[in-house]
Amino acid sequence: MTVSAGQSDPQRSRNDRPALVDSFGRVHDRLRVSVTDRCNLRCVYCMPAEGATFRPRSEILTFEEIVRVVSVLSRCGIRKVRLTGGEPLVRTDLPKLAASIVALPDVADVGVTTNGLLLRRDAAALAEAGVRSLNVSLDALEPELFESLTRRQGLDRVLDGIEAAREAGIPSIKVNAVSIRGKTDSQLVPFGRFARDSGLEVRFIEYMPLDADARWEREKVLFGHEIIDSLSSRFGPLREVASGSPAPATTYEFADGCGRIGIIPSVSRPFCAHCNRFRMTAEGQLRACLFSLEETDIRSVLRSGDDAAAVDDAIETAARSCLAGKWAGHQINEIAFRQPSRPMYSIGG
Repeated sequence: MTVSAGQSDPQRSRNDRPALVDSFGRVHDRLRVSVTDRCNLRCVYCMPAEGATFRPRSEILTFEEIVRVVSVLSRCGIRKVRLTGGEPLVRTDLPKLAASIVALPDVADVGVTTNGLLLRRDAAALAEAGVRSLNVSLDALEPELFESLTRRQGLDRVLDGIEAAREAGIPSIKVNAVSIRGKTDSQLVPFGRFARDSGLEVRFIEYMPLDADARWEREKVLFGHEIIDSLSSRFGPLREVASGSPAPATTYEFADGCGRIGIIPSVSRPFCAHCNRFRMTAEGQLRACLFSLEETDIRSVLRSGDDAAAVDDAIETAARSCLAGKWAGHQINEIAFRQPSRPMYSIGG
């Protein structure tokens, strides 16, 4: 690869270390970090109604361990970090962890994905910590349907939490809605209105095979193009907004410029060819893909008792080994596809 004068080499990090590149040449600059597998909801596509199994506290990475991993990987090109769960805000003092990661010199952006139930409590602290983006998972705007999907009450708390985040001045707030045929069809137009009235981008995510009960059926996927067609029939044509970087969502805006909609077509039009992210579970397992069947152990490296330099080298080696085994794609649309044995809440959203 030839790099012209004045250009940066995408294969190198700012510290002149080799970037985190997989065997298909995809450069990874984003890391999703699950801080807990526990959650205060029981969403039907994520957790079982009863009997969810959680890791013991001793197995969950400490904040110091998480910061160490992120620090090492940021020197290899990780620029954006997203804190997830479970529900990350059930982890005590999450804003402190966010602040520690924000303080790392090579990290440019820290975001949080949350169900919003505890946002009123923590929004100001997250903003003060330097969190720049917030994704709020919300699949229904009708209380009864919300309760049916989450098996808990709390829609008003989520909406109030979103307002608290706006009041706190977090720059980017998006609402993520999983779309399930026969379940959430009725929410498309209400979410369209919400996007227009609130000015927040609503992103619809195609229903993926990550449920705890392994009952996913392709027939239940409400596809992205159907969502766009439905919204267009109600609000007029939507126009695609050009994106300057690889992203899982295709963004559209309403013809009058009032409101934005995102589509994450994980099943019908996966973005695997341009994927630039990988993830770490709450107990310290690296996963090259949400649908990976194998993991790379980081926790044992962190707790090995080796000297600091050796641990840092081992973390980097583990990350490169993990990405070396990354697939070309998640294979959902292929006969060979196998659903991961771990559900979404255990992997990290």
